[in-house]
Amino acid sequence: MGDQQRQMKLGAFLMTPGHHVAAWRYPETEASEVLSLKFYKKLAQTAERGKFDMLFLADGYAVSEKFPEAVAQTVTVRPEPITLLSALSAVTEHVGLVATVSTTYNEPFHVARKFASLDHLSGGRAAWNIVTSANPAEALNFGADSLLLHALRYERAQEFYDVVTGLWDSWEDDAFVFDKPGATFADRSKLHTLNHDGPWFKVRGPLNVARPVQGYPVIVQAGASESGRELAARTAEVIFTAWQTLEEGQRFYADVKGRLGAYGRSPDDLKIMPGVFPIIGRTEEEAAEKKALLEELIPPAAGISLLSNLISFDLSPYEVDGPLPDLPELADINGGKSRFQLLKDLAEREGLTIRRLYQRIAGARGHREIAGTPVQIADQLEEWFVGGAADGFNIMPPYLPGGLEDFVDLVVPELRRRGLFRTAYTGQTLRENLGLQRPVHPAVRQPAASGS
Repeated sequence: MGDQQRQMKLGAFLMTPGHHVAAWRYPETEASEVLSLKFYKKLAQTAERGKFDMLFLADGYAVSEKFPEAVAQTVTVRPEPITLLSALSAVTEHVGLVATVSTTYNEPFHVARKFASLDHLSGGRAAWNIVTSANPAEALNFGADSLLLHALRYERAQEFYDVVTGLWDSWEDDAFVFDKPGATFADRSKLHTLNHDGPWFKVRGPLNVARPVQGYPVIVQAGASESGRELAARTAEVIFTAWQTLEEGQRFYADVKGRLGAYGRSPDDLKIMPGVFPIIGRTEEEAAEKKALLEELIPPAAGISLLSNLISFDLSPYEVDGPLPDLPELADINGGKSRFQLLKDLAEREGLTIRRLYQRIAGARGHREIAGTPVQIADQLEEWFVGGAADGFNIMPPYLPGGLEDFVDLVVPELRRRGLFRTAYTGQTLRENLGLQRPVHPAVRQPAASGS
């Protein structure tokens, strides 16, 4: 039994019509609804019914055409996250709204303004998942011939974050007074101009949106490379990470939490939430049948394409029932370094062929896959939560809407029975529900240093 005073956090990672690469072929999925607001509304309200902390939307800026068969056989379209979450904010009341936005292919002022607006419109439920973009195809859509080097992407991300948070601090919390008799809408002395001039960005400011309800929208990050861990230790309040074993999860948890002190932060300032891909059955046999059917539905070209993209190495010339070829050294990978190492280690540890490896990751994409009854799923989540590997989990349903409904209706009651998950929302904002402090405005922290 876990500590009754400590309860896990849960995110619903909505990749439609499900996380499995063959989810759109699964009999119960609503594949034609991937751009339907009605469909997303149903999913959001299901997550809120289950008292999930947040909805999480991934994003990318390209259709990768390197593998033409895979383009025809996989889902390559999705709504833009902030547009979708703005709509969902009107049909939900409590669940947090996490949008993925890249620091490589956006400008800080745009991002600051959009997230501040979403935070106000939702009553303090916005969160920004910071990514640096690792898909070479994306560069071609933004005037570049190739992807920025890994180290440069993270340098840009650090400065991007500083500019965005600086813009969120343009106005003090009590700057707007709405004094009709005195003809004063805002106190001009509480407006601060950023005047940022750095290696990557030159931004004057101030932002033309009031300070967000949460001070800052919650900052989410997913990188597990050395650069990613350091960025997370400095900036992140939630980490969405991928590990296969309890020991790997424990090492990452201890490592990143151990870095927080260097930035004046405490372990409670960061929630680590590994991704989990649950295949749920009322019996073990039912779960195994679902898993087998999903694997049978994977078109080989789609599986090879997915795996090739995840490890930034083209596997299409190699025998699908043979082992992985000799892969480049980690230092030579300019895509996602942590995912490359994780999948390489998995294949070597278990002696997997290319086919078996893509079947293993076709749903979870390197995250942890767990299958079984609701009790067995809860057992595995509790082991990581109590064992110092997680503060909660980002749940990745294999197919939608059924995969999310099964988790809410079957697993959540079991977690509650063990005292591991809430029965009601206790806060008004996402920060409050996650147990995170609201950032204090710099003018309040350092009155003498503030300027207009």
